[in-house]
Amino acid sequence: MSDAAPGTPATPPPSPWDRRRPARARLTPARAPLSRERVVEAAFTVLDRQGLDKLSMRQVAAELGVTVSALYAHVRSKDDLLELMYARLYEGAAIPEPDPERWREQLRDYARAGRKRLLSHRDMARISMGYAPFTAELLPHVEAFLGLLRTAGLPDRIAAEAGDLISTYIDGFVLGEGMWRERAARPDGEDGEDAESPDPARPDWNGITAEMQDYFASLPADDFPHLRALAGLMVTDSADERFDIGLEIILRGLASYLPDTAADGPSADEPGRD
Repeated sequence: MSDAAPGTPATPPPSPWDRRRPARARLTPARAPLSRERVVEAAFTVLDRQGLDKLSMRQVAAELGVTVSALYAHVRSKDDLLELMYARLYEGAAIPEPDPERWREQLRDYARAGRKRLLSHRDMARISMGYAPFTAELLPHVEAFLGLLRTAGLPDRIAAEAGDLISTYIDGFVLGEGMWRERAARPDGEDGEDAESPDPARPDWNGITAEMQDYFASLPADDFPHLRALAGLMVTDSADERFDIGLEIILRGLASYLPDTAADGPSADEPGRD
């Protein structure tokens, strides 16, 4: 008995002609068209999984299920792809209108946001250190960053050097974090490529903090008085706290170049000299 509503025509059996036709191929979902955005997203996937040393155009093509030649319609080379990845980190990032009364706070926010961006993807600090951020997409960001330094009242030479100094500090700090994180994730005798990474905010990976402190404290006092004295203070804070302390050292140094404090600090013409 049919469950169809009264009056609904019954489905006829297959005709002889239907049985003679070859089976229809199963339709597959249409693949999203390749684009620069998809190439960059796939590159980030490969980077996070395998690291910068194994990121290649071939791996990115495999991730997308296309030939390597198809990528070159959207990116010129691997270097071009790395620049696009670096620029992608700054999409939506904004620097506030410079406020000379809050310049330290604004620079702290800038540095913390920069570190967070680099930590969002594996080995991004290495890419950052290898590419000058002077592409057309990033020039407005560089301009706004330098505006924070000049509006604070820093001499132009110091503002120019400080821009590079703060960027290098962020890159170097995150690079160190990544190296220790990968080392901690690596089992003895293995490369640890697929191991789960520990929390980057914890410096006591694999007990290394306690080992360092105990070792420094055990050194001969006559030969290593400073290492012994500071043993209990070294590498005791979280990565966040250590980053902020280093940043504060930089900001206090910059403050010494402001016009109302210049007499107490190094000359703006000869930075770092007494």
